[in-house]
Amino acid sequence: MSLRLQNKYALITGGTAGIGLETAKQFRLEGACVAITGRGEEGLIKAKQELGDSTIFIQNDSSDVHQQYKLAETVKSVFPRLDVLYINAGDVTHKSLEEWDEEGFDRVINTNLKGPFFLIRSLLPILSDSASIILCGSVSAQIGLPKSSVYSASKAGLISLARTLSGELKHLGIRVNTLSPGPTQTEAFDKFGLPDCEKAALINQVKELVPLKRLGTPLELAKAAVFLASDESAYMLGSELLIDGGVGNL
Repeated sequence: MSLRLQNKYALITGGTAGIGLETAKQFRLEGACVAITGRGEEGLIKAKQELGDSTIFIQNDSSDVHQQYKLAETVKSVFPRLDVLYINAGDVTHKSLEEWDEEGFDRVINTNLKGPFFLIRSLLPILSDSASIILCGSVSAQIGLPKSSVYSASKAGLISLARTLSGELKHLGIRVNTLSPGPTQTEAFDKFGLPDCEKAALINQVKELVPLKRLGTPLELAKAAVFLASDESAYMLGSELLIDGGVGNL
């Protein structure tokens, strides 16, 4: 049986943990040459221990537009072309309306929307004529979850980009789709800084929002990303794939 991503070159942003790291593993198992980015050196070192030397590791802050230009130049220097771009890096900050300030707002929008937009623009010259761009959306963009206002708005922007950029780039053979997770068991829950008992209570509370009454797994999302990256999804254009346990539809 042939590998689904054989001879494909793939870049995954935010690939040092959670869904991104598992996707890097699955892309490699399917035959892809993979490069991942991470904001911090420590995360990149840990990811290297799991992925090994055959993966390319690049430090990058997706909120910094100038670093996106630099990232594109690095990718051009190590890959002959780019067949798959999975924009997975994101800022998941949730706050009530009155807690937001301009600096925090800009950080989320820059990380989740502005940086990805200019990365796509910068990589355009090396995207192959059958390239798949996968944008990480969120089911939060489909529902009215309290305290998710800025995060959800940024993800809604990505979902819109999947449509508009597909319309703009289809003549080049490039297709753009969104992979939107629901609540998933990742290290994101650790970022709230809660004691273990409170974190467990939060996870149980989130599970109750999911019709399937459980969290998704990074592997379930990674398998969906493999599908979107492969030629199996060649007839998908400007679409959103919800892997959310039913949150957005039930």
